[in-house]
Amino acid sequence: MPLQVSDYNWQQTKTAVFISVPLRGVCVRDADVFCTENYLKVNFSPFLFEVFLYAPIDDENSKAKIGNDTIVFTLYKKEVAMWETLSVSGVDKEMMQRIREKSILQAQERAKEAAEAKAAARREDQKYALNVMMKIEEEERKKIEDMKENERLKATKELEAWKECQRKAEEQKRIQSEEKFCEQGKQIEEERNKLKHKSLTRIAASRNLATKGRNSENIFLEKLKQDSIPAPRSVGNIKINFTPRVFPTALRESQVAEEEEWLHKQAEARRALNTDIPELSDLKEEEKNPEWLKDKGNKLFAKENYLAAINAYNLAIRLNNKIPLLYLNRAACHLKLKNLHKAIEDSSKALELLTPPVADNANGRMKAYIRRGTAFCQLELYIEGLQDYEAALKIDPSNKIVQNDAEKIRKIIQGTELKS
Repeated sequence: MPLQVSDYNWQQTKTAVFISVPLRGVCVRDADVFCTENYLKVNFSPFLFEVFLYAPIDDENSKAKIGNDTIVFTLYKKEVAMWETLSVSGVDKEMMQRIREKSILQAQERAKEAAEAKAAARREDQKYALNVMMKIEEEERKKIEDMKENERLKATKELEAWKECQRKAEEQKRIQSEEKFCEQGKQIEEERNKLKHKSLTRIAASRNLATKGRNSENIFLEKLKQDSIPAPRSVGNIKINFTPRVFPTALRESQVAEEEEWLHKQAEARRALNTDIPELSDLKEEEKNPEWLKDKGNKLFAKENYLAAINAYNLAIRLNNKIPLLYLNRAACHLKLKNLHKAIEDSSKALELLTPPVADNANGRMKAYIRRGTAFCQLELYIEGLQDYEAALKIDPSNKIVQNDAEKIRKIIQGTELKS
């Protein structure tokens, strides 16, 4: 049971009550103060000070000062009046318990309201901070967009200036070529005038020699005509002999028909250009050449710019979808970018176009099988991958790298079967 403190002092005015409670040597941090409008309690074990106030007080503005082993309370009255006593009289234990419970409930409600108000203030602060961050991000985004627009305008101006320089250079070249052509024309005219002057001189000389006789004059004139008029060109035939195509296979294993079919397909593929695509109207003539685009894609692939290489191969395929190397090279790009299903599709399309199987397309077929097999293995479809590697080995059985890779795939398949 705690010990009730009775040696306290209190004073009052019409507006406030002053209570001084001794702590009796108890540490300040061990004192627990609880106050509501009708109830005041100070618990500092083993002592307890408790009072049921005579009239309500303003507990929000009331104060407590702890120092010199004493707690001094300044309690402000809600109604201006003098109290007869500090504590209400005639309070039994049951009423005291009700007052305590009511005070605790009031304190809990007040604490709940304070927590809700604090949470609402925190939410408002977070909302304000979020709005500020959004404004900052919007300003940053606008700043970046302005920078991009300025860079775009700058690049456009530079491009226009470059085009203007190119136009002026071409105009200058055209003027120079025209001047050169005019100079050549003048030189030719001068040469003609010189020849004409020489011919007139010869004619005058022939007239001066007319006294030598009519026969000699006729002979001289005929000779003069022969000298001034060139002889007609001779007619002849030029015979061109083409080097016959030599097929590398032996005669007993001849694939002349298949190789001729392959050459015919390649020739048709080179002629099958689709230049009527509207998006290609702004391209230069060299950019509409699938071979040029293929070389461009190969250079981009060597620089590890795989997406740009794919774009070059895509445009080349739109122009001509009969060239197997375009699909084969695009499959290599998809392998680098881990677009495995697309790599399988392009390798399969290349194999469709690399028919009939002849010595000229053996290297392309082997690459297509290896790239498709690699994509299958990366998709963990090792059986399909091994089939493609074995097909590549049939084309080049002496390739050690392909042999080693096929052996690794066999070991993986055997290990998977043992685990299962």
